[in-house]
Amino acid sequence: GCTEQTLNRFIPTVITQRILQGMGLDLAVIQEKRTNLNAQQIGDDRERAEQWKMYDRNPVFDEAEVTAMVEQGVKDLTAMQNSDGGWGWFSGFGEHSYPHTTAVVVHGLQLAQENDIAIVDGVVERGVAWLKDYQAKQVELLQEGLRHEDDPKRKQPYKNTCSDLDAMVFSVLVDSEIVNQEMQRFLYRDRLKVSLLSQTLIGLALHEVGAIDECDMVIRNIDQFIKVDDENQTAFLDLPNNGAWWFWYGNTIEANAHYLKLLTRVNPQDEKASGLVKYILNNRTHGGYWQSTRATAYCIEALAEYLQASGEAEPNMLVEIHLDGELKQSVEITPEVLFSYDNSFVIDGPALSAGNHKLEIVRKPLNAQPSALSPLYHNLYVTNFTMEEMITAAGLEIKVGRKYYKLVQDKEAQVSVAGGEGQSVGQKVLKYDREEIDNLGVLASGDLVEIELEIDSKNDYEYVVFEDLKAAGFEPVTLQSGYTRGGLGAYVEFRDEKVAFFLRELRRGKHSVSYRVRAEISGKFSALPTKAEAMYAPELRANSDEIKVQVVDRE
Repeated sequence: GCTEQTLNRFIPTVITQRILQGMGLDLAVIQEKRTNLNAQQIGDDRERAEQWKMYDRNPVFDEAEVTAMVEQGVKDLTAMQNSDGGWGWFSGFGEHSYPHTTAVVVHGLQLAQENDIAIVDGVVERGVAWLKDYQAKQVELLQEGLRHEDDPKRKQPYKNTCSDLDAMVFSVLVDSEIVNQEMQRFLYRDRLKVSLLSQTLIGLALHEVGAIDECDMVIRNIDQFIKVDDENQTAFLDLPNNGAWWFWYGNTIEANAHYLKLLTRVNPQDEKASGLVKYILNNRTHGGYWQSTRATAYCIEALAEYLQASGEAEPNMLVEIHLDGELKQSVEITPEVLFSYDNSFVIDGPALSAGNHKLEIVRKPLNAQPSALSPLYHNLYVTNFTMEEMITAAGLEIKVGRKYYKLVQDKEAQVSVAGGEGQSVGQKVLKYDREEIDNLGVLASGDLVEIELEIDSKNDYEYVVFEDLKAAGFEPVTLQSGYTRGGLGAYVEFRDEKVAFFLRELRRGKHSVSYRVRAEISGKFSALPTKAEAMYAPELRANSDEIKVQVVDRE
């Protein structure tokens, strides 16, 4: 692999393993018995793990395997270091050092040393020296940029503002206790001219050197781009669409991971920090990793730091489940049983009678003060069958609304076209006006109807299918399957009982897809709401019977 892949193969693994070891856990025991800690997943977690066979190749719980990975990784990175002390993409003839690659490697090796990994003497020091020389040259260019343009003594080359690379290199050098005061001054001056990811790096460095007021200003600058979703309990940086998404400093998930790291160091109890954690977890690719090895490494690093700063690495509480005032389940959560305690409570069938119910999740401290209670993650899933004629819409991660429009032909519609002799000639065109159809609206046989699905997605998803059950008495106008034009570019299939839209990508935000049908059979019909099926099933909320959930702390 390349330099970054070699580094990121073992660093996140070591960080994770060190946290588990610091909790005093027996890794071999955990490997044999694990429960699901993701509150958003439903079903039997042990059965799912057996089906996926994911954990059979997870080295985190095998100390010997991790030791071998670390030794090989350190050996390879040492061999890939160039003679000048920096690192390039790979190694060998013709390779030369890059500031970004060198900064990434030095930062990773710094983390390795913090986690008690032995590094060959001089490897990190030579990398730091290369970055220090690079930074000194950038300072000279910035100082030259301060000269007046008409100054005949002005040297070439020069630069007028700091770059994203300057922020990254400065942050890595600060972690090595090397602070260039001039670069610090330039970066703070130009903080609004670099990317949000780079602003988080500047904030981390300023906090490290004790420039608290300047760090607070950087956080206030970044907070302008924070979006908080109270319904979804997430917070995320909404990066400006400046065309830099394919550069390292335009990566959305890495920017959010670095901002989580900054908030964790400044105030780990900030509600935005916990919102960022949930957003980062929600946006894993296939639920297990992020967009790249580097993004995964940065996310693991940020989550690990938050885990320790927030107290979640030392859970110590008794959790009770009360239904309508009656104790139903009680479990102790401590580091020793974190991966094995029974973390699910299920009510089904006759056990849940009709009417309103109150479910209480009670936290109690175990040999600790109430203020030392760590957070408790919980989720509620409800499925029900209802006889209601009009079912109220509900949703969370992905919301889908359906609208019906009657298409009325505008018989006077025409456009001007060129005639045989170049004159302007009016030509009739087929044009429809859309009239929204209310509930229980009346249509005549033969009426043309357009059905529009309005999609509101809170996250980015891949490979999603929306199935809209065909309304009774209607038949599709278009019968040939294929890709839709414009918009989401969905692949649509017209089936006997439904219309299915297949999306390779569904971006966060509001979208719509539509298709046309024609009324054929007379009668009065009612249809169920649109069903959305995705890789990550959205939460369902009951509408007929109400279940109120309350989380309380008791001494």
